[in-house]
Amino acid sequence: MANILIIDDNETIREGIAAVLAKSDHSCHVAEDGPKGLKLLSNRRFDFIITDLKMEPMDGIEVLQKIIERDEDAVVMLITAFGTVETAVEAMKLGAFDFITKPFTPDLLRAKAEQALEVARIRRERTRLQAENALLREEVKVEGGFKDMVGSSSAMTAVLNLVRKVAVSDSSVLITGDSGTGKELIARALHDLSRRKQASFIRVNCGALVETLLESEMFGHEKGSFTGANKRKLGRFELAHGGTIFLDEIGEIGAALQLKLLRVLQEREFERVGGEETISVDVRVVAATNQDLQALVQQGRFREDLYYRLHIVPLHLPPLRERADDIEALAQHFLVKLRGRTGKQIQSISDEALQVLKGYRWPGNVRELENVIEQSMIFAEGEHHNLSIDTAAGSLPEILDEVERHLIQQAFSKANKTKTETARILGIKTSALYYKLEKYGIE
Repeated sequence: MANILIIDDNETIREGIAAVLAKSDHSCHVAEDGPKGLKLLSNRRFDFIITDLKMEPMDGIEVLQKIIERDEDAVVMLITAFGTVETAVEAMKLGAFDFITKPFTPDLLRAKAEQALEVARIRRERTRLQAENALLREEVKVEGGFKDMVGSSSAMTAVLNLVRKVAVSDSSVLITGDSGTGKELIARALHDLSRRKQASFIRVNCGALVETLLESEMFGHEKGSFTGANKRKLGRFELAHGGTIFLDEIGEIGAALQLKLLRVLQEREFERVGGEETISVDVRVVAATNQDLQALVQQGRFREDLYYRLHIVPLHLPPLRERADDIEALAQHFLVKLRGRTGKQIQSISDEALQVLKGYRWPGNVRELENVIEQSMIFAEGEHHNLSIDTAAGSLPEILDEVERHLIQQAFSKANKTKTETARILGIKTSALYYKLEKYGIE
């Protein structure tokens, strides 16, 4: 059963149409003019609308236009005793489903109604699918924002929930946490989940350059502004216009650059090095540090006003030792991620190896875990990642050396202590194997 609205100033005609269509079990509603019909439309949804063309104070063309303005998928048919080809063409261009002239038979009316209701069904289905696809695309975008963020521990869940909340704003975000915790991944997620996601995500490593070069990198320079400035260079802030700029290791910048950065955050404008033109930008600033900026402020090494401009939304990443529940998922994630780079299609990690990984404190955090997994994959054989080593203490080089020693020992035993076969298993030159056997004291 469908809901049908009939608008006609002739009572006999509108009631007659309603009676014919009611016999097909449709629910029919009638209105004696355009304004009353539009009022009914404002209160409920109709599957099909039939309106007369010649009416006062609003004719059928005007009624059609107002209906389509409200709902471009509405199915409207016009009827008239004054139909002409020109009027029919005009009505169809405006979005009418059909146009018939009086007098018409009940059979023709029923046939047109069934056609109209099929069109209405198709349009509703199309609209539903479009909405569903939009939702799926949005879910993919959200998932894309966190595609490299792995973990379901309470600590990580809290971080990701906060990222979702603040991503939609343009407020500055200060990400803190130890080295290797994934601060850049969080910054990228903030961008990917924001309204700026179609624009650029620009990264600046504030600790990688001396002050003068960093200023040029961030704000650009004019030709001739310093030795070697052979042409104008656009800075990272200009390149990030409309998008997000990520200032990594923000605690490393000096006093002069801090002042210029403060102005950008306050006024959204700056000048290139050696230039006089004021450049306005629309960027979201996300900064990160593994230092205690408040301590630097107290020591006079970081501007307090800049700190509070950056610290609008603080976001702290926990070290891996505080999210041990995520180690297994992270290790499996790296196992998949590194297959192409290592050329190894290892499918799983042994229980023994997982216990070793979970028992270590990971001073280098997630980055250190990824390095250990990659090193282990390079030397691993078979479908399992048999990492049974003691990583209870030691630096990253010591850990990796122990991983390598263990895997060479394993390959050496598998090859019955045949050096050429051991080298083949490990995928290294025999000369390199001799060096490593001597290094690790393997007899």
